[in-house]
Amino acid sequence: MNPEIHYRTAVKEDLGTLIWLLSDDALGATREHADAERMQDYSAAFDAISGDPNNQLVVAEREGTVIAVLQLTYIPNLTYTGSWRAQIEGVRVDRNERGRGVGRALVQHAIQLASERGCLIVQLTTDKRRPAALEFYRELGFEATHEGMKLWL
Repeated sequence: MNPEIHYRTAVKEDLGTLIWLLSDDALGATREHADAERMQDYSAAFDAISGDPNNQLVVAEREGTVIAVLQLTYIPNLTYTGSWRAQIEGVRVDRNERGRGVGRALVQHAIQLASERGCLIVQLTTDKRRPAALEFYRELGFEATHEGMKLWL
């Protein structure tokens, strides 16, 4: 039996689990660090996200345990006749839950939230070093329509 998954907005008490989820993969392990100094930064970021009506940290939980997270950001645009779009970031699933449809269900939930909010487009980026993630998003209907670029400051 596979107990039902519930979705909710993250609360501050989830922060340690969220950082662990973000760090628990090959790429995340190189950039996420939960030492005392950085915990202040994570806490400040959490507060900023939680205090912004256009940002949401969505968690999936089973039997009261957080098993996945993503950040959903709503962006107003002048393009497409002033429509809104949603940006999905930081999708992570607990290693013990991977391959069970948890990530798929969480992303589909985020798409539903974006639709309910009136967004025209849901977009995301994924690291090119994660070919399985690229395929995962294609299977969900996402198309690689643009070339993403970043400038690190």
